[in-house]
Amino acid sequence: MSQSEINWEIAQHQLVAGVDEVGRGPLCGAVVTAAVILDPNQPIEGLNDSKKLTDKKREQLFDVIQQRALAWHIGRAEVEEIDQLNILHATMLAMQRAVLGLSVKPELVLIDGNRCPELPYPSQAVVKGDSQVQAIAAASILAKVTRDREMHVLDQQYPGYGLAKHKGYPTKAHLAALEKQGVAPIYRRSFKPVQRLLES
Repeated sequence: MSQSEINWEIAQHQLVAGVDEVGRGPLCGAVVTAAVILDPNQPIEGLNDSKKLTDKKREQLFDVIQQRALAWHIGRAEVEEIDQLNILHATMLAMQRAVLGLSVKPELVLIDGNRCPELPYPSQAVVKGDSQVQAIAAASILAKVTRDREMHVLDQQYPGYGLAKHKGYPTKAHLAALEKQGVAPIYRRSFKPVQRLLES
């Protein structure tokens, strides 16, 4: 879907919800999603793909988005659901929860990526949507800040894994810590590095 098609679509629909996820790749913790309907009368400066922003900028925008958006909602799928369903289906479920939790019904839902969850609204997947569609960028910021904060909390509950630093992604340091410390309850047992450790 090209930029001009997106703009045309959006021009037809006033209430556009943007949806994004954070946390498909980590070995532990929930996958977190957000859905955001921006208010065209209250534009927000500096929205961008959350990965391209500093921590400080994301934190600032997190508050602004929550104050100015027409509606926003955080969805999630827990570790048990990820292990039961697989990460793709758990992500779709979390996205569904985010959209269905909105206090305003969207007329169009734009999802970052190449597939859409089942929704009772017209929806469209937008590859690299977080850098093309403002509502998706806003969703990516809400999801990222929410999950990063959770990893800081888990880091205090489960010290020694370095969760606050790598946010659960399988870095070299994380894999070494996991081998040393063993598999805590917050880990996704269906993910290969965790599975391997449990089997050994």
